[in-house]
Amino acid sequence: MYKESSEAQKTHQLAAGQRMNTYPRWPIFCIIINAEDYIDAFEKLLRLNLQGKQDREIMRVLVECCLQERVFNKYYCVLASKLCNHDKNHKFTLQLFLWAGYYCIWDHYAELESMDRVRSLHLTKFIAEMVSGFTLSLAVLKKADLHDTIILPSRERHFSMFFEAVFEYADNMVWNIFKRIARSPQCETLRIGIKFFIERYVAGNQKQFASKYKIAKKALKNVEEEEEKDPFL
Repeated sequence: MYKESSEAQKTHQLAAGQRMNTYPRWPIFCIIINAEDYIDAFEKLLRLNLQGKQDREIMRVLVECCLQERVFNKYYCVLASKLCNHDKNHKFTLQLFLWAGYYCIWDHYAELESMDRVRSLHLTKFIAEMVSGFTLSLAVLKKADLHDTIILPSRERHFSMFFEAVFEYADNMVWNIFKRIARSPQCETLRIGIKFFIERYVAGNQKQFASKYKIAKKALKNVEEEEEKDPFL
């Protein structure tokens, strides 16, 4: 009994510190941090039977929990992917969720100037995992303005860490990640921004990523002629 009370008190304190002690954030938060594994969390979240648009808080809470960890935990990525695969509304929420006038992921980009390094790193790793698992695409970076010629150090560091995380994947994975946005007219500005940013801040400064950038640049090419056969198949 004492142990349960102590655990509950600890959870309450943690929730209060992260502003998760209101409904429906409180039950969502408790399930996510106390679950045995991602399957347990997934099943319990489905049983919450949230009404109306309350289920949009699931992704908001999940991302915030991920960013609050001292060490990056892929558990949150696996759970997010499971939810998105189950219901496309969760994927839509993760990409475009409007909360207090900002988007669920894009609003964090507006906070980068004041975001501490660990939180920024966790955000880059979370999105890199979502992109590499094809739950999201690089289109999630559309609001990042990567083509800006003047960029503050915190934003440079953040997006450099993101592309470095992506370039850690195997060549065929890098090809497929960048290829997904190669032919979308809506991503033309983004493609220009990605190439500009990587050339200026990533590939030019760290030679070990030069070969990965060559693969990415080729994958991004939006040619009109018939698409070449995927070299990694």
